Amino acid sequence: MMPTPDPALQALIDEDFRPVPLSLSDDRNTAHCLEHRLEKCDTCNIDFVNLNRLSILLANNPNLLCPPPSNVVTQKLSQMVTTTKDEGNSLFKSGLHTAAVNRYSAAANLAINRPPWENNQVMREELSTVVSNRSAAFTEANDHISALADAEAVLQIRKPWSKGHFRKAKALVGLHRLRDAAEAVKLGLSFEPNNNELLQYHTDIEKAIVKKGETKQATAEPKSEQ
Repeated sequence: MMPTPDPALQALIDEDFRPVPLSLSDDRNTAHCLEHRLEKCDTCNIDFVNLNRLSILLANNPNLLCPPPSNVVTQKLSQMVTTTKDEGNSLFKSGLHTAAVNRYSAAANLAINRPPWENNQVMREELSTVVSNRSAAFTEANDHISALADAEAVLQIRKPWSKGHFRKAKALVGLHRLRDAAEAVKLGLSFEPNNNELLQYHTDIEKAIVKKGETKQATAEPKSEQ
């Protein structure tokens, strides 16, 4: 038996209700505009993208409670993210860095399409890992600006994670911004003081800074007269 709707809430719904002509897909899981059969149509001023996404998720998971508890994780989506990321890893190891970037981008697109009821931490961990890997691929492809942008994105999602600070430092070194790279590593070490990867890279950067200073000094010194 359906519960009786709250009159005040129903009045608010009715006040903004606007009938929209639509068509349904053959499986009746997605909606489209009636005239153009598009799920997002500027001409008809409709956007069923998010609604269709939710509908497909529920249709593919018929045993889910509605609304599902927040601890439910779509295992099929997790597997797709992992598989696509691993494809990127294989390409990266083979030196095919541009192709790896494409697979990491595909994995990131999958990760951000998690259902809204799932624990946000799952998406943050998946997305930060994939984007961190993409940053590494951009670095190897000598696209250091894109690598830096991805590293910054990782830190926005998961700031305490050492790998994000490492990726940022690598990108900054690629851009010849050694002192900024050293500061990036120092920030990472403030979260993980004993992280060996960051400690070693900080040492390497400091050596590069000293070497760069010595080179500049040698260049600036006037040549002695013969």
